[in-house]
Amino acid sequence: MKTFFKVVGIVLLVVVALAAIGVAWLSLRKPAQREAVTEKVESTPERLARGEYLVHHVSICTDCHSERTYQYALPFKPGREGVGGFVWDDKIGFPGTLPAANITPDPETGLGNWTDGEILRAMREGVDREGKALFAIMPYSHFRSMSDDDAKAIVVYLRSLKPIRYQKPEKSLNPPLNFIVKFMPKPLDGPVPPPDRSSAAAYGKYLVTIAACTECHATKDGKNQPIPGREFAGGWEMITPQFRVVPPNITPHPSTYVGQATKEEFIGRFRSFANFTVDNAPEAPKGKNTLMPWISYSGMTDEDLGAVYDYLKSLPPVEHKVNPFPDAG
Repeated sequence: MKTFFKVVGIVLLVVVALAAIGVAWLSLRKPAQREAVTEKVESTPERLARGEYLVHHVSICTDCHSERTYQYALPFKPGREGVGGFVWDDKIGFPGTLPAANITPDPETGLGNWTDGEILRAMREGVDREGKALFAIMPYSHFRSMSDDDAKAIVVYLRSLKPIRYQKPEKSLNPPLNFIVKFMPKPLDGPVPPPDRSSAAAYGKYLVTIAACTECHATKDGKNQPIPGREFAGGWEMITPQFRVVPPNITPHPSTYVGQATKEEFIGRFRSFANFTVDNAPEAPKGKNTLMPWISYSGMTDEDLGAVYDYLKSLPPVEHKVNPFPDAG
């Protein structure tokens, strides 16, 4: 019997030792990455204009990296675009604390000391300037499809922002998420060419991808992963400190808005938010605020909104009824 307990004790010690080694390895492990490119992106008027358009109206970097009010459609606080602001934490069911970063060129709290290559790598490959993994709420898995030209345009525009000091809260991910996050980044395989503009739908697919539409509009499983074939079918509950909302089905099923709307109606719906500000946005009806970035997307061109419409119309229709405002009463 003594021999049995001795063997069991040895086995337990070995298991504990292996577990400790595993935890240590995971703690020290860095995500898959490549060296940041050393290129200094040349600033041109064309790149600056394109970058401004992408940052504010397509990839909408400012949507997360800005301070907002809780009026209807969440208008931006003037002068606070780019400083960070939103924090994912246990108040909304997030396992830890994840603050949006300051993306203004402030040298101490923003991107001022980052190289152009480090910004490009973080944006499309999910690794910060120290080689640490960014959590995938930053949609780098979508931005990796962004062309080199468009990515460089965003860098040029971010460099042009007014530096604003903003000390964000400390980032802290609960176990095992703090280990899982290290397996999320993926280096680019090579150059990313310009998008296919041979058809409006093809270009619309590119815009929908770098706008990360499926990030919200996918039906997700219990592990928060999109269900194949339901990337645009809606139904994922999103929670803020003030309200919750469920993004709708945006496939062209006859029961959905996309299935019923004409292209002119689709564009007009976005345009209706073009002049929303903190000064004129109404208070949100009870249970009926929205996380859809209407204000940002309202600045897209008719051509681009039309391309998005054409692409959504080309998707397979999925029957899935969604109540977007479950607390509306």
